Amino acid sequence: MKSIASKNKVKSKSMVKKTTALEMSAAKVAKALRLFKTLRTRYPNAHCALNWSKPHELLIATILSAQSTDVGVNKATPALFAKFATPQDFANASPQAIEPFVMTLNFWRNKAKAVHESMRVVCANFHGEVPRTMSDLLTLRGVARKTANVVLGNAFNLNEGVVVDTHVGRLARRMGLSKHDDPVDVETDLMGLFPRANWCVLSHLLIAHGRSVCKARGETCSSDLICKEFCINAKLPASPSAHAINLKLKKTKALKTAAKTAR
Repeated sequence: MKSIASKNKVKSKSMVKKTTALEMSAAKVAKALRLFKTLRTRYPNAHCALNWSKPHELLIATILSAQSTDVGVNKATPALFAKFATPQDFANASPQAIEPFVMTLNFWRNKAKAVHESMRVVCANFHGEVPRTMSDLLTLRGVARKTANVVLGNAFNLNEGVVVDTHVGRLARRMGLSKHDDPVDVETDLMGLFPRANWCVLSHLLIAHGRSVCKARGETCSSDLICKEFCINAKLPASPSAHAINLKLKKTKALKTAAKTAR
């Protein structure tokens, strides 16, 4: 009898744990959807910040955006796309011919090689058309999951995953959507919380909020309504801003100078 009672007790505890986990999961999903709606209201026009008109242009711009700003890429690509209008034009060129157009970007030599090689493969293996599957895109030089997700979601409206850049990763952790640092793990968590149809837009919304309010230093989180509700950073004690620190240093220096003068 004791054995049966003990087994039932263990079983009961297990059921309670499962129920609690399910309730927590449901609450997390509900919070995630509430966050999505709130961000959508705040940023109704959130979109990919890279300028492009054809799928191969978006692919190239995304390759160039690694370790570079979208603003910097958008300054470089007009002349690049005017010179090389099609994937075949890039394939027929050489990395050296592409280099002058991307020299303003970080790692421009490697990026010129990646652009040339990716377009060569697009022409050789995919009839000059940017592939529409994750597996095919990952065969291209300079393309990892983030780049592939950008192209699939924005050029073809295919939600294969969530773009996780520094903004998305930071906000995912601050908003309690993920506890991970690795982009692939963060992406997996986000895919489990949000409907597939929202994956592409989700990244645009998080990036928009990360750029305008929930920045790396987090100085404006405590005064923002969205951050107050969802962001853990808004609930932390405010850290002194760089401006405040500089003012304090200047004041201290002025006092020391005045003391020396008085002597």
